Amino acid sequence: MTKIVEDKLANIPLINSLVVLGKKIKIPGLQGLSLYDILEMYIIGIVRGALTSRAGGIAFSFFMALFPFLLFILTLIPFVPIEGFQADFIKALETLLPPNTGDVVKDVISDIANNRYGGLLSFGFIASIFLMTNGVNAVLGAFEYSYHIKEMRNVIKQYLVSMGMALMLSAILLSSIAINVYFAIGIHDLTEKGWLQNEGFWVKIGSAVFFLVLILVSVSFLYKYGTKKSKDFTYLPGAILTTLLTIVMFRLFAIYVVKFSTYNELYGSIGTLLVLMLFVWLNSIILLLGFELNASINRLKKLHTK
Repeated sequence: MTKIVEDKLANIPLINSLVVLGKKIKIPGLQGLSLYDILEMYIIGIVRGALTSRAGGIAFSFFMALFPFLLFILTLIPFVPIEGFQADFIKALETLLPPNTGDVVKDVISDIANNRYGGLLSFGFIASIFLMTNGVNAVLGAFEYSYHIKEMRNVIKQYLVSMGMALMLSAILLSSIAINVYFAIGIHDLTEKGWLQNEGFWVKIGSAVFFLVLILVSVSFLYKYGTKKSKDFTYLPGAILTTLLTIVMFRLFAIYVVKFSTYNELYGSIGTLLVLMLFVWLNSIILLLGFELNASINRLKKLHTK
């Protein structure tokens, strides 16, 4: 297959020169593999891997899991003995969501975060665990249908792994927000003592760093344990690519929603849900792009070893 692709590219002016140059560039730490080898395998995986269809399955499952998960977390907020945790969680939620979509859940957030509903807590716990597991299971299923992945887990084991990963990702999210709260408190104390200046600047920088770390750690966790053999594979290149693309997408999507989006004019209040669904779908594509990079590198390593 590689020979066929190379022969076709050799007949295209300028492209054939780039192919020769790409073969000369060796990637450190990848057993002498060239940049061309990785790009070729990566593009083949994207083209033949039905990327957008797999992303659609992930987006649907995650969208279904989003609101029950938020209900569960927000119901727990009054029980969390951390001063400022409620405000920081809502602020973090606004950071993670695209502009002009917070109004969809604003009333729900205000009501649940300030009241303790025992019945809702019980129902939210059961529903969120089930739907979060379905969301993560959709991600793992999309990973396994990669063009470069040949081995799969059985259905029961896959669901149990998805449940464990869903709970772990929830713990990572809550831990990140809690650390961010304590960081802001620490910056405030240092500012009051005169050891730091411009408290808002340092809090903003710290929040941005925690946001980046949250994405990188969560994505790395998914890539490392996402498939049957992936825990032995390289996962960091794809995690870094996904993190960078996510940051760029956040910025561009925010500009699009604020400046160019006409969903609300066309569909009214339901337009906000369409924007949110589009946002989840784009993130799903980026998640798969990072995984395909890891899968391409690891398949090339296997072929090179043989």
